Amino acid sequence: MSRFTTHNFKGQKALIRVDFNVPLDAAFNITDDTRMRATIPTINKILADGGSVILMSHLGRPKDGPTDKYSLKHLVNHLVKLLNGATVKFADDCIGASAYEKSAALQPGEVLLLENLRFYKEEEKGDIGFAEKLSKLGDVYVNDAFGTAHRAHASTAVIAQFFPGDKKMFGLVMEGEVLSAEKVMHKSERPFTAIIGGAKVSDKILIIENLLEIATDIIIGGGMAYTFMKAQGGKIGSSLCEDDRLETAVELLKKAAAKGVNIHLPSDSVIADKFAADANIAYAPSNAIPDGWMGLDIGKDACEQFAGCIKRSKTILWNGPMGVFEMEKFQHGTKVVATAIAEATQAGAFSLVGGGDSVAAINQFGFADKVSYVSTGGGALLEYFEGKALPGIAAINK
Repeated sequence: MSRFTTHNFKGQKALIRVDFNVPLDAAFNITDDTRMRATIPTINKILADGGSVILMSHLGRPKDGPTDKYSLKHLVNHLVKLLNGATVKFADDCIGASAYEKSAALQPGEVLLLENLRFYKEEEKGDIGFAEKLSKLGDVYVNDAFGTAHRAHASTAVIAQFFPGDKKMFGLVMEGEVLSAEKVMHKSERPFTAIIGGAKVSDKILIIENLLEIATDIIIGGGMAYTFMKAQGGKIGSSLCEDDRLETAVELLKKAAAKGVNIHLPSDSVIADKFAADANIAYAPSNAIPDGWMGLDIGKDACEQFAGCIKRSKTILWNGPMGVFEMEKFQHGTKVVATAIAEATQAGAFSLVGGGDSVAAINQFGFADKVSYVSTGGGALLEYFEGKALPGIAAINK
């Protein structure tokens, strides 16, 4: 059992770092509340115990102090709905008189949402004085913001030192994230297939190198596949390519061969005469794309090959789409991969989906509840799989 699950919060004020960095439209409506929904079980457990909750988060990247656009007040009404009508109060500052007065007056069963932490430059600087001021708001510190676990900010990594060992802990989101990531990294059943997509090889070099130590198969899709194609002498038309990474691609392929890891590149592609939803499309081998055409999705043979590999797997990690899935003409490959992951999971595989675009895709195609775990932390998950120690995790484990 975890420290959080066994802790009784009765009569205590729990200061929770959440990740409420959600997208808002021009009218301040939340367009995707995944991160807010994820942390509701953590909040509910504390309220059910008879405790009260103080929530702190950042929103966006405010440059010059308080701005209405980045105020967390826009989330209050939606939070009340998610908490089935619980009392949610708002403090128009995260430290200072109003925050202290409101937290001191908080009754069991009530929630206080603090204003955006990043209205203070000290948050991102990891300022110890600022962290100490925040720590005075609660009796217990709970970190439930996996999405910011890779940042050594005041509220994620520095604040923990002001709480004794039994008064600092992970919330349920953090616990689930860490357990799922550890299961893939350290306790994976083979065959283990990692599906790595997205635009750039440079973003994924470290993760691929680390996965070469544990995966049996690595599927490479998305724009980055064409850098690998060109590196092997293929013709890729005007497809996306990082020319300064051609040697890196060759090196990765050599390392994989030496370790006996199968690298799967898309044998064919859906190609387009421009990067647009109304482009003309055709099909071509991925290493023989005509001039003036670009690969925007994996082709029919690649879909079949990738799906077959995924369905044979016992552990699956998915990070990055296979094509420009936001445009209907180029979403088929990503959908095939998502479907194969869902089928493999149903047959007993453990599947972890992480990274903004993969999560968006799995939600868009309605498969979120058909995989083992959907991670809320894009950058944090990536850094974990690159083998880096995450400050937000280290601070609690100290």
